[in-house]
Parts: sequence; structure tokens; C-alpha cells
Amino acid sequence: MRPAITFEEFWSWEAARELAPEIIEAFFTATLLITVVGTAVAVVVGLLLAVITQVAPTLLSRPVRWVMDVIRMTPLIVQLVFAKFLVPVDWDMLWVGTVVIGIHYATYMAESFIAGIRSVDTGQWEAARALSLPQGRTWRDIVLPQALRSTLPALGNWAISMFKDTPYLFAITVLEMVTVAQQAGGNTFRYNEAFTIAGLIFLVASLVTAFAVRRLEKALVY
Repeated sequence: MRPAITFEEFWSWEAARELAPEIIEAFFTATLLITVVGTAVAVVVGLLLAVITQVAPTLLSRPVRWVMDVIRMTPLIVQLVFAKFLVPVDWDMLWVGTVVIGIHYATYMAESFIAGIRSVDTGQWEAARALSLPQGRTWRDIVLPQALRSTLPALGNWAISMFKDTPYLFAITVLEMVTVAQQAGGNTFRYNEAFTIAGLIFLVASLVTAFAVRRLEKALVY
């Protein structure tokens, strides 16, 4: 009969203290950077896609829709690997992966933006036309502020999902936090401590982001 595992075998505070700095550094230099820049890419590209699908002629909006569907219906890891072999070998894979994950989530954020745009009361569109407001100003001053406000919770959720998907970048040799935790665990044979630290960082960062989004949502409402 296999003897029970003792707490000392399962967990070592000394090993955790030794592994934590390396994993935390990877969080700030890779995982957090990918998430922040990737979210910015996703918001900008997603908003652009949403506007195109709503105002562009069918000849343009339909192909854009098809591209969005293809991106959403294929795995992120496949897109990352394709991107790795399509770009020059001397390109920094961290930035390649950041752009790919940003564009991937842009297609999801675009759907949230579209829902927000469609939620704007038709009376406001009619009032803008009655006042002879230019279409660009109507979108800038009336439609987009309301759409952004109503889609903020969904955008926050997509940002958290992107944060949790950053480990996929290991497929293109990016040393993000989970990959560093795996390597550190392999070097010391202390996988429990390494992955627990990484998991706690994911949890805390996600909770902080969710709290910040809720506070921002309340501030925009009031």
C-alpha cells in the first residue's frame, strides 16, 4: 500500500519563496504586458469591425463577417502557430503573439459592440438626422459613447478571458508566466509550488480586474 503523502512532501515554503520572484517577474514582463496591449488591440480592432459591419455596404461588410467567423471558429493556438510560420524568423514572438491574441478577441468584442450599437434607441438616430448632424458626429457623440457604456461588462469579461489564455503563447516560444512556472518546477521538481503561485496570481489579477470594471461601470452610470 502506498504511504500517504506528508504536507512537507506536498508543499515547501522555502521552495515557494525561491520560485516566486521568477514567476512574478514573468507575470509583469510577459503575461501582463500581453494582456494590456492585447486588450487595447482587441478594443480598437473590435470597434472598427463593429462599425464596418453596421455602416459599410454589403460588398465589404459580408467578407468582414466571414473573416470574423473564421477567426472565432478556429482555435487560438492554431492561429498562433500559423502566425509564427508566416512572419519573418527574426520577429519578436511576444509581439506577434500579442497581436494575434488581440485580433482573436477583437472578433468577440466586435459582437459585443454590435449589440451595444443596436441597443441605442432609434429615436436618437432620428433626432440626429432631424438636426442634420453629420454621420461621423452622430457616431462619435451619440452612438459610440452609449455603446461603449453598455458593453463595458462584456469587454471586461473578454479581457479576463484573454488574460487566462496567455499560456497558449508557449506554442510560439513565448516565456509567459505559466511556461516559466513549468520550467521552474521542472528544474526544482517542485511543480506544486510553482503552479500554485501562478494560479494565485491569475486569481488575484482576475479579481482585481473584475472589481475595477464594476467600479468603472458604476462611475459611468452615475
